[in-house]
Amino acid sequence: MSLKQKSPSSTFKKVVVVRLDHDAETGYLDPVQLGHGQAVDLLTLEGEHHSIPLSLLKTIHFVRDFDEPFEPARRSFLSRPRQAGLWVHLRFIDGDQIEGLVPNDLLGLLERGIQITPPDKNGNNLRLFIPRNALAEFRVLGVVGATRLPAASPAREPATQGDLFDSRER
Repeated sequence: MSLKQKSPSSTFKKVVVVRLDHDAETGYLDPVQLGHGQAVDLLTLEGEHHSIPLSLLKTIHFVRDFDEPFEPARRSFLSRPRQAGLWVHLRFIDGDQIEGLVPNDLLGLLERGIQITPPDKNGNNLRLFIPRNALAEFRVLGVVGATRLPAASPAREPATQGDLFDSRER
């Protein structure tokens, strides 16, 4: 009996791609391809494929709706974030700055770029992908949701057990 091999499913997401020269283009993108090549393949609203090199990109905004503004209304957290992850501060090569949350997984961090969850969770931006070449600075502000290990207690000598069958009266 032969098992049918299932091809990996992909879903194209709504994105706004912003170039380093601040030109923006809307379309659809397969998020699985991010970080695996030197370019992204954008399916435009007109149905055309544009291959855009990562070296020309500033950000890729994953948005809920094309009709809403894609720039985050808030660029920093008002207080310490509650969602688990690394709380980071990013400064772009053009001087723009933004804070966000990234998964606490250092293996995939900054390979070709970084995906962050922006501060305004109710805004139009669901997340952002920022190519590494667009960043001038990357700082970790805190680790959110980390469990603290209990402080090690000093080693105690085991209590000695008295003789259970001591013939002396107490």
